[in-house]
Amino acid sequence: METLQNPNANTNSNPNTISSPIRVLWPTIDGSLGLSEEESVSYARRFYKFGFALLPFLWAVNCFYFWPVLRSRSFPRIRPYIVGSAIGFGVFMAIISSWALTFSIGGERLFGPVWDKLVMYNLADKVGLTGWS
Repeated sequence: METLQNPNANTNSNPNTISSPIRVLWPTIDGSLGLSEEESVSYARRFYKFGFALLPFLWAVNCFYFWPVLRSRSFPRIRPYIVGSAIGFGVFMAIISSWALTFSIGGERLFGPVWDKLVMYNLADKVGLTGWS
């Protein structure tokens, strides 16, 4: 019995050849529909700088939008802004979480008599907005 051979079979015995197509990396999560690398540098820089202007959630947006840059070592012009945004957002979340947990867990036991001046739920009583007369 004769064995049939595929005429399209790869007869190259070199294991180092690339048989798959080249994978294109894009700087944004929306791939080819997103920004070019030049525009990406501009947007990443803007989001990074505006994050310092008391808008730290822009750092989170920066990390999300440029997720492929954060996950790989490609795009060296964009990467410092994205890594800086990730670090800045991490520090911001640590500070805001510790502040929130301090107030929610500690409360009046932690702050003592100063607690009434720190909380806002009795603001209506302080300015007289609760009396309907």
